[in-house]
Amino acid sequence: MKAAALYSTAGSLLLTTLAAAPAGGAPGTPRAPGTAELRGTAVAVARARAAGIDFGPCSAADVPRTTADVRCGTVSVPLDYAHPGGKQIKLTVSRAPATQKDPHNSKRKVPRQGALLYNPGGPGASGMYFPLVGTVPQWKGIAAAYDLVGYAPRGVGRSAALSCQDPKRLFKAPTTSPAHPSEAYKRQRITQAKAYARGCAQRSGSGLRFYNSLNNARDLDVLRAALDEDRLTFMGASYGTYLGALYAAMFPSHVRRMVLDSAVNPDPHTVWYRSNLDQSAAFEERWADFRDWIARHDDVYRLGATPAKVQRAYDTARERLAGKAAGGKVGPGQLQNAFLMAGYYDDFWPSRAAALSAYLHGDPAPLVRLAAPSPETATEAENGRAVYTAVECNDAPWPTDWKVWDRDNTRLARVAPFETWDNAWMNLPCAYWPAPRRQPLDVRTGPGELPPVMILAAERDAAAPYQGALEMNRRLAGSVLVTERDAGTHGIGGGPNRCVNGHLDAYLLEGRLPARHASCAPRPEPVASGGPAGKGVRRDALKGKGA
Repeated sequence: MKAAALYSTAGSLLLTTLAAAPAGGAPGTPRAPGTAELRGTAVAVARARAAGIDFGPCSAADVPRTTADVRCGTVSVPLDYAHPGGKQIKLTVSRAPATQKDPHNSKRKVPRQGALLYNPGGPGASGMYFPLVGTVPQWKGIAAAYDLVGYAPRGVGRSAALSCQDPKRLFKAPTTSPAHPSEAYKRQRITQAKAYARGCAQRSGSGLRFYNSLNNARDLDVLRAALDEDRLTFMGASYGTYLGALYAAMFPSHVRRMVLDSAVNPDPHTVWYRSNLDQSAAFEERWADFRDWIARHDDVYRLGATPAKVQRAYDTARERLAGKAAGGKVGPGQLQNAFLMAGYYDDFWPSRAAALSAYLHGDPAPLVRLAAPSPETATEAENGRAVYTAVECNDAPWPTDWKVWDRDNTRLARVAPFETWDNAWMNLPCAYWPAPRRQPLDVRTGPGELPPVMILAAERDAAAPYQGALEMNRRLAGSVLVTERDAGTHGIGGGPNRCVNGHLDAYLLEGRLPARHASCAPRPEPVASGGPAGKGVRRDALKGKGA
């Protein structure tokens, strides 16, 4: 499943995903990692503290060269923490030093509070661009007090990149996206999933099993030491919240402050198979929100004045694209990918609605621009998918019997057809994974074990359903939940909601938390714009099979 990270005005802070554990749950979930890995982490931390990070100019592959204040370096971590003297891999790191300039008073110097390390999620997303967020107005106060530090997690980008297939095969287009696939189509996707899993093993070698969330959390502690921080100040979005929760459970005394934005469900019995099903159900609700918005702006988009009519318009587009791809590249699969992103960010609603409207009214160009694959991004996208697959497949048991997948997703697709099967296909390689599976850590902290953590969540977030934030809040003693009511954008910190940002700034800059859980009114809805050009477009232009 595809997903995205921090609020989009911060720049391309990249794509994430979530998924989920077998129908019977994960037995024997451990409360603590192995002692060999703990000893190995201590060795790696000591080495990193002594070595530090030699920051210098960033390569164009990491961060644009035009950002002179952002510098880059590398940190060595063990591939296998049980053997810290064995093979090492280098993680790339980016940093913009604290400006120490008060954005509200140019004469006031702001005290530096250390480094703020950010993970945008995925797994498989790079945070190397994070230091650039300091130029966004909502972030300037935080950028004044903190060095903004991003990094590419193990397997991502130049951090010992993983690959599972030739990137040229990734963006094969056009593709189909049946909401209720035939048995023949299912057999085809099973064959593809098996081949993909084999490709991960063949292209990534015997070290594949070491790309997992527990090692990602250990890497965080090494990064902390390399930055010469006694305690970690961390912000994670989406999957980054699960990473943060693991870190909090494994190294509670090493935490200074922690923000978990769009929290995923850390219950070991949901990691990761069940979470995937929950996510698909939530996307159906968010798709309903989007259709309702389009219907209320029928004067702009002319796609139907009710959600049901908007659905028929969308189905008409899918059927037409199945018969003839727009621009030769955009079929039902590409349409689905484009509209899935609207489930993550309501900022994308106007562009998607306008493109759908234009296509159905005779102009395919906006849809082609929006949804056609970009070959120049294939290598990065393939790498992101490979890391996502490796980490989630390694993290937990998954059902290995196709009948379980077929039963669960067939049932769910009856009531949540929008994303269910596409989500299942994304994760199906985990059914045939060649590396050993781990048992998820039982994330829990008791009273006083951990400094208070701030959890941010939107009530209608589809990529990270709200019940995950509630579960995270229950498991991290003393944590505080800030909720954006009646909103569904994925990643709310540093966005347009002043109430949310006020709580974020108070916590990171002053260590202040709400006395009780905080509730913020939703951000304004997107402004409808970009409807079909010209007047007098006939309503029957939308008609087609099933419309």
